[in-house]
Amino acid sequence: MEELQVLSFTKLRLISVAIFIFVLATALSTVNGSSSPCSSNGKGPVTPTIPLVSFLERVQEAALSTFGESQFDPKLYVDLPLKFDLSTTVDAFDKLPRSGNGSVTVADLKGFIGKYFEGAGDDMVYAEPVDFVPEPEGFLMKVKNPEVRAWALEVHALWKNLSRKVSDKVLKQPELHTLLPLPEPVMIPGSRLKRGLLASKMHKTAKAIVTNLIHLIEEYGHVLNGARAYYTNRSQPPFLSAMVHQIYSRTGDTQLVKKALPALVKEYHFWSSEIHKVAIEDAHSCSHSLNRYYAKWNKPRPESSTIDKQSALKISSTSEKQKFYREVASAAESGWDFSTRWMRNHSDFTTLSTTSVLPVDLNVFILRMELDIASLAKVTGDEKTAEHFLKASQDRLTAIKSIFWNSNKGQWLDYWLSDSTCQEPQTWEACNQNQNVYASNFVPLWIESFYSVDFEQITNVDE
Repeated sequence: MEELQVLSFTKLRLISVAIFIFVLATALSTVNGSSSPCSSNGKGPVTPTIPLVSFLERVQEAALSTFGESQFDPKLYVDLPLKFDLSTTVDAFDKLPRSGNGSVTVADLKGFIGKYFEGAGDDMVYAEPVDFVPEPEGFLMKVKNPEVRAWALEVHALWKNLSRKVSDKVLKQPELHTLLPLPEPVMIPGSRLKRGLLASKMHKTAKAIVTNLIHLIEEYGHVLNGARAYYTNRSQPPFLSAMVHQIYSRTGDTQLVKKALPALVKEYHFWSSEIHKVAIEDAHSCSHSLNRYYAKWNKPRPESSTIDKQSALKISSTSEKQKFYREVASAAESGWDFSTRWMRNHSDFTTLSTTSVLPVDLNVFILRMELDIASLAKVTGDEKTAEHFLKASQDRLTAIKSIFWNSNKGQWLDYWLSDSTCQEPQTWEACNQNQNVYASNFVPLWIESFYSVDFEQITNVDE
């Protein structure tokens, strides 16, 4: 029985670590609109795209028309690197023979793609991990079952095959690629994991991934949804501070902390910007500030342009389509793409209203960010910053309890904003809590503050 318990616990732990890794590894400047800063309509701020992305969307559209929907992957086409400059490639594409309805033959389109594009994925090359060893010293010492240890080592061995770096071609001619230049190697999440790297004693590789994310913040003001030019309009759940904190706790690398801290503060300001921030009064008329997902985009997502256009077919109004596209991109920013969590009508995808939700998990992630920054600032001796973020974390902890906690269900529930234009301040109403059960309802258990401050609440959740 004891061995079974160890086996079960170990598998659960490794699976949870794998999920955490996958979310983190997918990561790898904006123009302000004239509408209300908290507006959730289609006229909010939009980050402009680049001509290369716009052209590749045209190729994507042509490929769907020519090759059909069977095994069609729209992302493949916006990831294609050019062999020649953009104007030459566009000119060749425009000169392709077309039928009366504008379609291109299979032979002609295949020939064009073969002649003018490198293969999707050719912009990344294998990179030998500098700190990989087949069985790290002290690896999962508490795991005694030989079958489980063997399985864990098989998972560990995957790191060696998942390591890549941006090719020299991208660094020399970035204008031919949608892949963004990155200074360090990366870990790819399978064909299409960071605490796991630490468990594998691969501290240098973990630091390299963090360095890439810091680079993206320095360049774009936030961690992008992915290291592609078409992802600059949205972020992803903010885990970077937790990554830095974990590496520091394992290695004591103060230089990494000093390098990361300004970037973490910058990322925090991104999430605290007007479009992400919502003021709300609780049932006792106390004011709080919480955050939401809000992509700076109101068009079809380039990596799924043909799919998004199809989803929006029944929407006739241009402004309503723009709003829908923003909600789709915002859901993608959340990592929950897609879930009924964001839909007002669970049977109608066009009722997606991501920007009208105050999400439990996002606000817990930001709480963790505040706690991490406070802790890391102390490491550098910056007591003023530490004090500021500790106070911010205390305020957010109170807000999370006031707005999200539901004592009847023993869970923290997402909150629907009653005013779609998000005019401040919102006024809390019990009926606006989302009563459905999602895994995100339990994310506060990730934060130790809830263990001590809300022990009775935790007990209720466990029951």
